[in-house]
Amino acid sequence: MTQDEKYAVQEKAVELLRTVFDPEIPVDIYSLGLIYRIEVTDEDVLQVDMTLTAPSCPAAEFLVEDARLKLETIPGVKSVEINIVFEPEWTQDMMSEEAKLELGFL
Repeated sequence: MTQDEKYAVQEKAVELLRTVFDPEIPVDIYSLGLIYRIEVTDEDVLQVDMTLTAPSCPAAEFLVEDARLKLETIPGVKSVEINIVFEPEWTQDMMSEEAKLELGFL
């Protein structure tokens, strides 16, 4: 995959991650700031580092599986690896302006 193709995959990944919603929050996981890294390896593996709003998030499994199923539809991606990370710790400051507005924080 060329660098341009990798960039296109990353763009598509962002687009798809904007369709993954926590069932309890009316904002997508990308706008919430839960996605820390999106990278395509030289082996065409899409790697995503994401966090949760809280380590004990009851929707964690749902969110990861929903994201994985959507990301696996991207042409050219051989597999998807989603890593749950807690460093840095998520804060409300990581949300987009739209997310803060939607949730009444602005």
